[in-house]
Amino acid sequence: MRLPDHPALVLATLLKPYRQRVAIAGIALVAAAGAMLAVGQGLRAVIDQGFLAGDEQWLNRTLAAMFALIVVLALTTYVRFYNVSWLGERITADLRRSLFDHLLRLPPAWFEAGRTGEAVSRLTSDTAQIESVVGSSLSIALRNTLLLAGGLVMLFTTSVKLTLLTLAGVPLVVAPIIVFGRRVRRLARESQDRVAALGHRIDETLHEIRVVQAYGHEDADRRLFSHLVERSFDTARERVGMRARLVALVMLLVFGGIALILWVGGHDVLAGTLSPGELSAFVFYAALVAGSVGALSEVWGELQRAAGATERILEILAAQPTIRSPATPLALPEPPRGEIRFESVRFHYPSRPDTPSLVDFDLAVTPGETVALVGPSGAGKSTVFQLLLRFHDPTDGVVRLDGVALTAADPLAVRRRIALVPQEPVIFAASVLENVRYGRPEASLDEVRAACEAAWADEFVRRLPQGYDTDLGERGVKLSGGQRQRIAIARALLADRPVLLLDEATSSLDAESERMVQAALERLMKDRTTLVIAHRLATVQRADRIVVMDAGRVVESGSHARLVAGSGLYAHLARLQFAA
Repeated sequence: MRLPDHPALVLATLLKPYRQRVAIAGIALVAAAGAMLAVGQGLRAVIDQGFLAGDEQWLNRTLAAMFALIVVLALTTYVRFYNVSWLGERITADLRRSLFDHLLRLPPAWFEAGRTGEAVSRLTSDTAQIESVVGSSLSIALRNTLLLAGGLVMLFTTSVKLTLLTLAGVPLVVAPIIVFGRRVRRLARESQDRVAALGHRIDETLHEIRVVQAYGHEDADRRLFSHLVERSFDTARERVGMRARLVALVMLLVFGGIALILWVGGHDVLAGTLSPGELSAFVFYAALVAGSVGALSEVWGELQRAAGATERILEILAAQPTIRSPATPLALPEPPRGEIRFESVRFHYPSRPDTPSLVDFDLAVTPGETVALVGPSGAGKSTVFQLLLRFHDPTDGVVRLDGVALTAADPLAVRRRIALVPQEPVIFAASVLENVRYGRPEASLDEVRAACEAAWADEFVRRLPQGYDTDLGERGVKLSGGQRQRIAIARALLADRPVLLLDEATSSLDAESERMVQAALERLMKDRTTLVIAHRLATVQRADRIVVMDAGRVVESGSHARLVAGSGLYAHLARLQFAA
């Protein structure tokens, strides 16, 4: 969904698919406002032609007509309320879905530069602000605008003198709404930012609760969180205070004006220039107008707050993914071969433009070959994976998969040919079954079970309370590190993709688990092109080729035996590790 840049236009765009329901709500809104305005004329007739004239039949007919108006008012209010509330829920759901879809298209670099907590806040609390406006505040604003306009017309038809006196005080009421409204909008946006910071802090602290408690950092975290809470409260207090002053000032001016009108109108009744019924109707309409102005002044703050929330959402929607599929992407060859080539690749991370991560990097991996990437931290090993998955594009040079430049292919098609087993296994708050078939959702239970058996995971999975239906908790908290890694390996096995990326896949395993998983990995790597990042050289001795990297360059390449026999960086690293 493509949204315009202005908050009001955003609302119109979101409501456009539901024009029929908007029309129904609009008709009900007008009918309800008309019924309310007609009540004032009924009040006038009851007093002048019923009470004062002493006509009992007229009084009965007028009161019956007023009751009918009240029934119409109740029915139309129901229709308006239901449809407007439905619209609020519906477009909020649409907006959340659109925003989430957009977030999924943004590259990992966007999330690294920003904060996930802010994105979550905008997806939840900011969209809730818009829901409140569409489902309630906007309807109230439109209703009171109609009552204000209709009430002013009825005031003129009742007494021009008193109406002109009333209108003279309008600028005194409108001015505070404009001035205070701008301040409320600024404070509303600031308040939402404070809430987002709170969400980020909560997520980070609870996610790393073991480290927090292990280091006895609870008191420091309490102080920091308390400080953030107080900052959020101070901003909210200032915003609420501004709104309260606005509403109080408007109510003072409005009802003070009504008191003045009653004084002038009362003298006109005594002078015989105005009937009691007309004065009663005028007071009714004046109260209606006053109530409408008061409601509008209160709703104005909500509208400004929602406008601030909309601006925050538009900031995310304005962020465009740097990695896009070309207009006419080249298809990857079938069947896939798994051939990888890096040709004179140079790359700088956007956050470190002055420090190259890869410099004139060349690498050719033949189909089915296992290549290990080793070297000190910061050598550029992980960057190779990032470029191959097309989370970034090279600054210079070309990365090819099966002969097709990645920039000319659809990123989704490229990633569907690659299985990743990261160093820190990612486990979702779902069942074992859902976690393993994450890369192939259509897989059957038997296929999932076979993948777990191959990854040496079936044995511990069967011991879980509900077996394959056991929920693993947030980030797999119910499993040990080794068990999480074997679930991740089972996921890669089930995905069955021609290219396999292993990022220190056995680093978190004990000796026995490593032996089992290594056997599973050897089965997984068979007939697949495999790139392995390893810091422990003992795990890559059987690779077809070892590529040694340093400062973004390939400095050595060959078998373990040949490299150890030399005097280069690999031999130095091997002496340090094996001696230890």
